[in-house]
Amino acid sequence: MNKLEFNTLVIKHSDSLKSYARNFTRDQDDANDLVQDTLLKAVTYFKNFRDGTNLKGWLYTIMKNTFINNYRRVVKTNTFITKEEEISQTNLVVSASKNKGENKFVMEDINYALSKLSDEYYVPFTMYFEGYKYHEISDHLKIPIGTVKTRIHVARKSMKKTLASYKFEAE
Repeated sequence: MNKLEFNTLVIKHSDSLKSYARNFTRDQDDANDLVQDTLLKAVTYFKNFRDGTNLKGWLYTIMKNTFINNYRRVVKTNTFITKEEEISQTNLVVSASKNKGENKFVMEDINYALSKLSDEYYVPFTMYFEGYKYHEISDHLKIPIGTVKTRIHVARKSMKKTLASYKFEAE
């Protein structure tokens, strides 16, 4: 059987496929979609059909498997997607996204906290924050490493105190 003969036979079964599809879907539009998917798969996999096989049974099997696979896909998708009504108040904080305006205010607060530091604490702290090692900061500022560590520690404490309002938000 050539492809044209096969396609003609498949089209002849489309009416019985529509009534069979309505048993699965209970909706006319969904049934039409299922029939279309079935016909497309039958034509696409024409080479898998063997002469002497019951064509109608083969088409019904394709339809049943297509319906089952689509159903499983929908169920799986719905398990991953939480609907708005299902989000608990405790998860709202996690699911809500922060806007970029908040980030601007946070950066302004960080810059304000940095500006409150005197130069003797600001310079070693910013150098350390930029990735310099203690000994590099010590060499650059010509002060002992212990003094560098102390100044960075004091700068951190001052920054924590100034930015204390953000402490509970991060936890």
